[in-house]
Amino acid sequence: MNISNPGELLETLPIWLQSIAGLAMLTLAVGIVTIIMKKVILRAAAHGLKVNTHLASHSRLITPIAGHIANIVPAMMVSRCIEWVPHLPGSFASIIRNCASAFVIVMIVLTLSALLNLAGAVYQQRPSALNHPIKGYLQVAKMILFGCGAILAIAALMEQSPTLLLSGLGAMAAILMLVFKDTILSFVASVQLTSNDMLRVGDWIEMRQANADGDVIDIALHTITVQNWDKTVTNIPTYRMISESYRNWRNMSESGGRRIKRCLYLDQSCVRFLTRDEKSELSRFALLKPYLLRKERELERWNTTLNERGLDSINYRALTNVGTFRAYIQAYIEAHPSIHQGMTRLVRQLEPTTDGLPVEIYCFANTVEWIEYEAIQADLVDHLLAILPHFGLRPFQHPAGNDLHDLATVVNPPRDIKFAHAR
Repeated sequence: MNISNPGELLETLPIWLQSIAGLAMLTLAVGIVTIIMKKVILRAAAHGLKVNTHLASHSRLITPIAGHIANIVPAMMVSRCIEWVPHLPGSFASIIRNCASAFVIVMIVLTLSALLNLAGAVYQQRPSALNHPIKGYLQVAKMILFGCGAILAIAALMEQSPTLLLSGLGAMAAILMLVFKDTILSFVASVQLTSNDMLRVGDWIEMRQANADGDVIDIALHTITVQNWDKTVTNIPTYRMISESYRNWRNMSESGGRRIKRCLYLDQSCVRFLTRDEKSELSRFALLKPYLLRKERELERWNTTLNERGLDSINYRALTNVGTFRAYIQAYIEAHPSIHQGMTRLVRQLEPTTDGLPVEIYCFANTVEWIEYEAIQADLVDHLLAILPHFGLRPFQHPAGNDLHDLATVVNPPRDIKFAHAR
């Protein structure tokens, strides 16, 4: 037999062997095309990274994109060329063609998903990314993308129109609404949080009902991740950030001042008028001297009027040690270098209680750093407690074990007990 070309040689083979040979040739051709495509596309991607230095740091995200694109052409080749295989059963060829078409759709979906990941990573480098995160939007886009891809892939496998599948989904709308209830609520909440600038990555939030107290480290579609101060992590459903209340400390951090609100509880039995010698002693305090001079003039005018009216000295006004102590605190925080002078500085006396007379200090430290703030607050209270005796005051506290022991010792002094030696 004179055979002049490979086609004639292939025709001389049995039918089943012709089909196997055709499949082998198609597989070899697809393999060669796949290798060529991956080399070309990956080299082009590497060259693009060298040219664009901004994308160089995202090479791990670009490589999958190139790999998915390289798989599309061979799959399309299989879908188109499977019909050229001789004597291949129609049903088998149809299955391979449909699988190849579905594979192409899956690769396109994965490519678009990888592009969304790259877009999110590039956006994350922008200064405004913390204020306006888009991670939730990207997740919604991926859900829609995968949903559409699944419908198109199933339609390709079944050789049916996608509209036929979509019409069937209409009857399942109620079920889908129930299944994706949390997703829908979270998406709406994510839009509101982002558009109203209610939450950012890095914000310190406090949500007691969720046991969350710390920094926001991630804002996703379904959950807000908070790293608490004890280094535990709390995941809060996004929709709860809209339906429930929480405290955001961002404005405090941006204001440059952190509030100090402390009460000193004074023993009310120590409250009295100052004597002349005590006023003279307190005038040595540079912070108190202007106050004492001003109050002395004010009281002198008041008392002179009463004296001219012939009233008894019991009606005279006089300085109290508590009032003078409040004036000292006010002057002290106004002169303190670590107290923010542009914010409220207030010293007030609250309603007396069974635990003593509360004197509240209300001011702001000029830092928002936790350690520095606590040090400033502690130093302020330490100083005021230590200086109380100069005003004839003492702090109130409930009796402790030693106090009761000392009282019992005063009431019932111990007796000398002599032990006789046994003879």
